[in-house]
Amino acid sequence: MEFFTTAVSTMSTLVTALGAGLGVWGVINLMEGYGSDNPAANAHVR
Repeated sequence: MEFFTTAVSTMSTLVTALGAGLGVWGVINLMEGYGSDNPAANAHVR
């Protein structure tokens, strides 16, 4: 039973790390998307 407890703890840590990594990646993608919103770049479009 100790092996099962250790395995569940390890899997929980891995899933948490994966979720945090995906969250950081999503925030970076959002920031990159909003960073290109430059109204002056579209001044020629009416």
